[in-house]
Amino acid sequence: MNSPCYPLAMDVGVCQLRSFSISFLSSVLGAESLDNSSSGASVVAIDNKIEQAMDLVKSHLMYAVREEVEVLKEQIKELMERNSQLEQENTLLKNLASPEQLAQFQAEVQTGSPTAGAPNPGPGPTA
Repeated sequence: MNSPCYPLAMDVGVCQLRSFSISFLSSVLGAESLDNSSSGASVVAIDNKIEQAMDLVKSHLMYAVREEVEVLKEQIKELMERNSQLEQENTLLKNLASPEQLAQFQAEVQTGSPTAGAPNPGPGPTA
């Protein structure tokens, strides 16, 4: 019952599985009851089972991937909306800031000053 084995890993695995299956069936059924015609039929049946299992795995993987793609699309949509909102807020703040405040902010950003987020004590009423 020597079947040709090929150098590709997948082919070797299938060949080994076939050999194992045939020897297993031989031991279960008894070697005398397993002739060439039933051996060929059992190989075909095993191949069909393997193919069905691979199709099932493939469909489960495709379902999981589609689900993940939908989740990621939703996250992208939310992030794009948030980015747009922040860009509008940034533009508004730039328009409301004085040139001195913008220059001070640019200097703080370039030096990496931790006071970039601190409120700026601007000119106000003095007591």
